[in-house]
Amino acid sequence: MRISSFLAIAVALPLTALAQTSDPNLGRNLSAGCTNCHGTTGKSVGGIPSIAGQPKEMMLNTLKEFKAGKRPATIMHQHAKGYTDAQLELIAAHFAAQK
Repeated sequence: MRISSFLAIAVALPLTALAQTSDPNLGRNLSAGCTNCHGTTGKSVGGIPSIAGQPKEMMLNTLKEFKAGKRPATIMHQHAKGYTDAQLELIAAHFAAQK
């Protein structure tokens, strides 16, 4: 890897992290994909579990278990693998804040 490529990556990574933490709506935006099954505010009307108001740490642990393949799932393992752990934490915090 050339030095200039390494420097570009070294500068870009912190900027990406900063951009993610500076957007107050990022958790809500990341959670948009969850609403198809879990309802627009995390309150499901079907056989899918409601996630609104669930404890953040419980949801985060569940999401990480799906991501790692430790929890059986039909589709959740695929969804969870598409997010970083930091993004999963934002999603869990968003739904935990819902009433």
